[in-house]
Amino acid sequence: MSTTLAFRKDGTFTIVQFTDVHWHNGEPEDRQSQQLMETVLDESNPDLVVLTGDIIAGGGCRDPRASLHQVASIFEGRAMPWAATFGNHDDEGGVSRQELMDVMVSCKMCVAEPGPQDISGVGNYLLRVQNSENQGVAAVLYFIDSGGYASTGIGGYGWIKRDQIAWYIDQSRTLTHEAGEPLPALAFFHIPLPEYDEVWDLHTCYGVKHEAVCCPRINTGLFAAMHEMGDVMGTFVGHDHINDYEGGLHGIRLCYCRGTGYHTYGKEGFRRGARVIQLTEGRHAFESWQHLADGTTITASPEHAPAGRVLTEES
Repeated sequence: MSTTLAFRKDGTFTIVQFTDVHWHNGEPEDRQSQQLMETVLDESNPDLVVLTGDIIAGGGCRDPRASLHQVASIFEGRAMPWAATFGNHDDEGGVSRQELMDVMVSCKMCVAEPGPQDISGVGNYLLRVQNSENQGVAAVLYFIDSGGYASTGIGGYGWIKRDQIAWYIDQSRTLTHEAGEPLPALAFFHIPLPEYDEVWDLHTCYGVKHEAVCCPRINTGLFAAMHEMGDVMGTFVGHDHINDYEGGLHGIRLCYCRGTGYHTYGKEGFRRGARVIQLTEGRHAFESWQHLADGTTITASPEHAPAGRVLTEES
């Protein structure tokens, strides 16, 4: 990675998250997706772009490598650093995750990394964000491959494996030791954790849920690990295109990004969009809002209070 990520002189670091672009071959729907992304990028001018999986349609692409290059050109042409995690559809077109990662890392502005070869998945890596003086690490961004489909006979979607969680714990422990305290951190992956169901069902959330949480049927404990390590402030996923809520659970904000792409399913009246995330140097917190296709932003999402007793952080 040749590009250095760092807080700006005003102490901010801004990320734009796009998810589920489902780019095919450059058809009119793909160009609509491109127009949305360009609108968001022009108006938010982020320090980093993050794609959280299903970047391309996999089986819908004549040439998956070319399709991925078409998406990358949107950021490359603006000289914007970008990173990505894989979704369950990216490698369904006969081109493996590793081969797609090779395409990404060949791009000048891509800061994604293949990650360790001895653990599950492709694209388990972290990015360090330097302080505004470029003299030390001030924040950390984790990227984890949430897989595709269940690796056993239970069916459903894949899960983050225990060796990936052990990798995260090791990285977090090392960074905490070096800094003397847990650094502010965010985590990005495609498939939501089972805790996304829990936070909606039992806690106050902000945003909407138009479809079921399509999480894995196995809970391997990533959320517990993040809670114990004390660094990750928020997780950011996609996968379920017409959910956009966020909610706090035991000190971690679980956030959805609504689907970005037009070449896949949506919901009438529910505009496609992106999530903007802003870190402030020296704060163990972040701000986040949504940026929609028509240029509007949502900074105050509707409140959802579950039926019955609402649990608080102390419950």
